[in-house]
Amino acid sequence: MSTYAIARRYAKALIQIAVDQRMVEQFYSELQGFSQALESNPEALALLTEPGVRIEVKRALVKSLCEQLGISKTIGDFILLLLDKKRLMYLSPITSCFRTFGDESAGILRSTITSALPLSENQVSELRSALERTTGKKIILDVATDPSLIGGVVTRIGDKVLDGSIRTQLTMIQDILQKG
Repeated sequence: MSTYAIARRYAKALIQIAVDQRMVEQFYSELQGFSQALESNPEALALLTEPGVRIEVKRALVKSLCEQLGISKTIGDFILLLLDKKRLMYLSPITSCFRTFGDESAGILRSTITSALPLSENQVSELRSALERTTGKKIILDVATDPSLIGGVVTRIGDKVLDGSIRTQLTMIQDILQKG
């Protein structure tokens, strides 16, 4: 089974609990916090992924980390389940899928807008409003700048890309001219 399929399965189960308990944001924050704690502590990560270490030792470490981080019982139990099923290595993709499912349940889409020059607050607001009208969902924008675009904007919403950059238009014109 692929990493994405595994992550999706666990995230889907957890999001149902989170929505029922109205704890989506808190659970996401706790998952992210635990992931960051492991990334910043290579010794703990090595211990948890080492096959020769007894499961009791690993469980004690996870419980200790959860307690130190103030993680809820639900997320603590979820992380222990991942450990028991040898799926802890999928925590990062599970967290990402969980975020996506949480956004879907709240009617939110995350979008990235990249422009050649910095956009004003008014321009960002207009783009957000246009995307919200088009999609019918609340849009959370991440705005970036890439001078190589020359002009225009590139908008990414999920797996869709709307490329209105001058760079892409010039590339298309070049292709047409080369094909003659």
